[in-house]
Amino acid sequence: MNTEAVPPVPASPPAPLRLLAEDALDLQIMSAALQDAILRPSDITWEPEARTVTIALSRFCWECGGTRVMAAMQFGDVLAVKSRRLPRGPETALELLAMDFEPGEAPGGRVILMFAGGGDLRIDVECLDAVVADLSERWPARVAPVHAVDGETGAVEA
Repeated sequence: MNTEAVPPVPASPPAPLRLLAEDALDLQIMSAALQDAILRPSDITWEPEARTVTIALSRFCWECGGTRVMAAMQFGDVLAVKSRRLPRGPETALELLAMDFEPGEAPGGRVILMFAGGGDLRIDVECLDAVVADLSERWPARVAPVHAVDGETGAVEA
């Protein structure tokens, strides 16, 4: 009888992520998928005439373990955009911690993007209409995000 272990069959990589958020619960799921995404202030584009905010980011793939992928997130029906305590340098790395939806006059409200270091981006929307999609092949992450008990995060990679 052969007692050698059979090597595991490699799992096929997950399909590229594509999510749509139309309510607060959808946004919570999107927030979890984007936790620890890295972006720069110059990766945030607000087009008032088109009423959109588009953000390019490097997403840590929690579902794949140890990889990153370029992704884009877009909000539609945007009425206003404001930031608080976000660095303005175009090459400053920002680490997205979470997103939340604060309802306003139905179906509108505010999407709050919270970043490491205490800064946030507020996107006022007529209605919640957000999409996120992976855009590239995955690559090995140099550093895995680490979260301490006090809420501080670990090393940030570009």
